[in-house]
Amino acid sequence: MITLGIDIGTSSVKVALIERMDNGTEVLLASNAQTLSVSRPRAGFSEQAPEDWWQATLSCIDRIQRDHPQGLSACSSIGLSGQMHGAVLLDRHGAVLRPCILWNDGRSQHQCDTFEAAWPSSRQVTGNMAMPGFTAPKVIWVRDNEPQLFEQIDKILLPKAYVRWRLCGEAVEDMSDASGTLWLDVANRTWSQESLSACGLSLHQMPRLVEGSAIAGRLVESLARRWSMPRPPLIAGGAGDNAAGAVALGAVKPGDAFVSLGTSGVVWATTASFMPRPDSAVHAFCHALPQRWHQMGVVPRPLRRCRGGRRSVDKKNQRCWPN
Repeated sequence: MITLGIDIGTSSVKVALIERMDNGTEVLLASNAQTLSVSRPRAGFSEQAPEDWWQATLSCIDRIQRDHPQGLSACSSIGLSGQMHGAVLLDRHGAVLRPCILWNDGRSQHQCDTFEAAWPSSRQVTGNMAMPGFTAPKVIWVRDNEPQLFEQIDKILLPKAYVRWRLCGEAVEDMSDASGTLWLDVANRTWSQESLSACGLSLHQMPRLVEGSAIAGRLVESLARRWSMPRPPLIAGGAGDNAAGAVALGAVKPGDAFVSLGTSGVVWATTASFMPRPDSAVHAFCHALPQRWHQMGVVPRPLRRCRGGRRSVDKKNQRCWPN
């Protein structure tokens, strides 16, 4: 079986073509990556253009098609992972209304307070305290600061769900990524009407939910022809980046745990049930697999000092922000 994996990262889009052999081993047939840039229009702001993800995805798969046409033609399934929490806002025609506000954008602290005041039971239902990294405060910020744009929102998608929508024409999200919005009833694995109402939103504006291992759609015919695929591949629900990493590491059974040190530091523990500890700033999310959840502690990259006493939250891009 040949599978195409697509990862929508903050710094790049990465695509890999993998064959799973009869004995269970996996062989990397081809891979490609394309670098992305982050826009920082103001101190603490972090945005990307969703069209950049899409064009990078097309470019990567086109390159794989040139390098390994037979393998890509035999692809039967597509998996998606990606950066979490970003807010892609679409109007009723499917047009992107503004650049995506990313996971590491810090503008919405005031909106976190607004959200929890509007919905006092939010921490118990979502399993998390409201933080600027989550999606809901970002959209409340749009409501407060760009009200005419807010009124045009027809769908809100996370980054990988936007790419999936372009691949298959359906607005679908998996449970692990949806957990990072503050709109999910994490114990019951369904959208929370109370949470959406606190943000001035409705169920209509949310994508359909699926488990990460479930079928979410099928590649549209036009793209299957572009990549010489006689039968359009199925597209899985996929996973947010940390949940995808947990599956890859085998952290899928209750009690499995790992530590990841990268752009941020992550401590992960897989659980058999919803075990929230929001007042300790521990995240409680759905896993990408059915009937699995996880707890996660996240420590952001330390700030470095810049000349003039300023601090940076973006060491990679050498950007310095005021204290």
